[in-house]
Amino acid sequence: IFNLESRIEKREDGKEVVTGHASVYNSRSENLGGFYEYIQEGVFTDELIKKSDVRALINHDPNLVLARSKNGTGTLKLTPDTKGLAFEYEMPDLSYAKDLGVNLRNGNITQSSFAFVVKDDEWSTDDDGNDIRTITGIEQLYDISSVVYPAYSQAESDLIVAQRGLTIYKEQKENQRQENDLVKRSLLKLKIELKKR
Repeated sequence: IFNLESRIEKREDGKEVVTGHASVYNSRSENLGGFYEYIQEGVFTDELIKKSDVRALINHDPNLVLARSKNGTGTLKLTPDTKGLAFEYEMPDLSYAKDLGVNLRNGNITQSSFAFVVKDDEWSTDDDGNDIRTITGIEQLYDISSVVYPAYSQAESDLIVAQRGLTIYKEQKENQRQENDLVKRSLLKLKIELKKR
């Protein structure tokens, strides 16, 4: 869930083009059910784009297709850059596309999101005690969307996998805490024994 700008521009030839970033690196998501997510720099690559079939949608609705990038070619241009995953497409001559154009121009819709499958991730805790999931690899991209309320539009099963990962991470943290506590108590007991002797 990112606050990313999605905008419409008019070219010299009169065609309207929608541009923006579907995701940016090292930016914290909204709370995703007990944890926050970051996208590690460099996960978006030309190889990822070439192996994905990506649609530009409105609000992640598969009935509202605006453009498509199949294996890196098509009406949707996806570009990995230093900021994240940039996109660009010409506004098609469709009724819902015209509605989106009006909403973009009026500033009613200004945000973007994307749907993807996680390949690799890492868990940590920040200084405020928040659980953090860092996406270090993406297996597949599904769509980029201009959205009213930006959110990662992951399949429910992907969210369940993330929740399981969070549970495992918390269990590991608790086990480490208990192990550290046991070591401290053992050292204290040994200290006491040495002082007695």
